[in-house]
Amino acid sequence: MNQRRNDPSAASVTQNGSRHARKQVQCDVLMVHGAESWSSRLEDISATGMRVARPANWKGCPDDLYSLDLMFQDDLHIHLDATIARITRSHLGFAYARIPEDKEIPLWNLLGGYADTLEEIKD
Repeated sequence: MNQRRNDPSAASVTQNGSRHARKQVQCDVLMVHGAESWSSRLEDISATGMRVARPANWKGCPDDLYSLDLMFQDDLHIHLDATIARITRSHLGFAYARIPEDKEIPLWNLLGGYADTLEEIKD
């Protein structure tokens, strides 16, 4: 995949303007950065990152590293590290920085067919 290195929000965008498909999933997310933490909701997830609702009191910058805990109702818990790739008024986009080896299979199982699918960028 060809990546544009000067724009972290485009890290997973291919040369022809597509990206890894996003799967609509909702769960609770705990975001930890240094000594600060915020609760939020996962809105969608892909093979390269995820989008969460931006908490009202959140503060941060692009490229900040976060520990994220995704807590699903069926007792699935996925912990990973990700950097801020995109910030809007209502959402935060994260790009995976590190997925622990024991969480790779649960994440790919969650993604199902979305893990290997590309989609045209719409937003």
